[in-house]
Amino acid sequence: MPAAPAQPLQLPSLRDVRCLVVGDLMLDRYWFGAAERVSQEAPVPVVDVDHTEDRPGGAANTALNIVSMGAACTLIGVVGDDEAGRALEARLTAAGVECDFLRADDWATIVKLRIVSQQQQLLRADFEASVPAALADALQQKVQAHLAGARVLVLQDYDKGAIAAPEALIAAAQDAAVPVVVDPKHKPLTRYAGAAILKPNIHEFARAVGQPEGHADLVARGTTLSREAQLDALVVTQGGKGMTVISAAGEERHIPARPVDVFDVTGAGDTAAAALAVTTALGWPAADCAEVANAASALAVSRSGTVAITGPELANALSGGAASRAGVLSRGQLATAVARAKQAGERIVFTNGCFDILHAGHVAYLEEAKALGHRLLVAVNDDDSVTRLKGPGRPVNPLDRRLKVLAGLAAVDWVVGFSEDTPEPLLEALQPDILVKGGDYGADEVVGADIVRGYGGTVAVLSLVDDCSTTAIVNRIAEQER
Repeated sequence: MPAAPAQPLQLPSLRDVRCLVVGDLMLDRYWFGAAERVSQEAPVPVVDVDHTEDRPGGAANTALNIVSMGAACTLIGVVGDDEAGRALEARLTAAGVECDFLRADDWATIVKLRIVSQQQQLLRADFEASVPAALADALQQKVQAHLAGARVLVLQDYDKGAIAAPEALIAAAQDAAVPVVVDPKHKPLTRYAGAAILKPNIHEFARAVGQPEGHADLVARGTTLSREAQLDALVVTQGGKGMTVISAAGEERHIPARPVDVFDVTGAGDTAAAALAVTTALGWPAADCAEVANAASALAVSRSGTVAITGPELANALSGGAASRAGVLSRGQLATAVARAKQAGERIVFTNGCFDILHAGHVAYLEEAKALGHRLLVAVNDDDSVTRLKGPGRPVNPLDRRLKVLAGLAAVDWVVGFSEDTPEPLLEALQPDILVKGGDYGADEVVGADIVRGYGGTVAVLSLVDDCSTTAIVNRIAEQER
């Protein structure tokens, strides 16, 4: 297999790429809160839940990552006629995923509930039952109906019953000349014969062909499997050891894992499958597809929970940017990234705001702020604090969307949300070199200025572009709707 490319891989526009994903749909539900006391009923922590989040999981997470990377995606799967199924579809549709779901009577959407405190998962509760077998034919018909417009088919098989007969799905894709990327679970790997890329993790691989004794044995066993299953390539993911790509001809390339701080491996396999899908749709060699998947996985594990990796984040990682240093970060991740940047002698620029509807004034302001240092950190008020500051009806866009849009700007390195009314706790913890605000007030009026000057930092006030205001935009829209 060819050696790793001498130049960093560059993803082209994925606007014309459409992926078809079929598999087990899940709703990942998170309850967050402080755990500061122990229950009197049993020796367990009591979590005072202060906010909740719903995130697409399983095949839904793969689809969400595909559209976040810039491609189009149709998602096929089964949900129940329930609140969880409607919540899952609403979040996916809002993100741009085309959902063609089967709704099952007397069956509940799969939900995985996680209770989290101080970035630590305390408990996971699964609500699941196998997908009704009677829906297999209807699901197959939906897949066949969408194959003509797809450039790749992804089978995201968690063995919950959505993919009862992978052989039939792969055969239909072959008839339509559509390559297939498979992320397997418990089924025998030979049942995915004819796939372009089969991506088991090392445990799934060992369960299928035996535990390899070293890298050479892994390649030998992988070569045999690739030949028997008529695979174009096998991509074995090995966590912190990286990925190994093996062809039926015995060619192999090992891709070392990227050096990142691992916070949560949840959904990393879904992200890797998404990256393999979009690059396979481009017709790239399997080894190059795996290089991209490796970078995407590194970004995913450096975040908390199931996340969608954006195209700009992935492009930055492929071009040499540190995966743990880009995009939307938690406070803990941000502290690590800031500390490393300071050790490297980089100047940290900090700004904050609601950024409800991003406009030209914001972009110009952020570009000017970035020019003052090496790294630009943008802290964003969460939804409740925006409502307290701006009043009812705001924000227009929820926090996750505002964070994602800001993370896609070239000038922005890190984005973090905060729930307080002011950024002062973040300033005290991170101690950026420069605090920047935009407006027509003096530097002494900037919230947190005294904190920054107290440790030797500087404060700058930048101008905003005339006639650019989120409030003004909202008011104009409201007037036009009257």
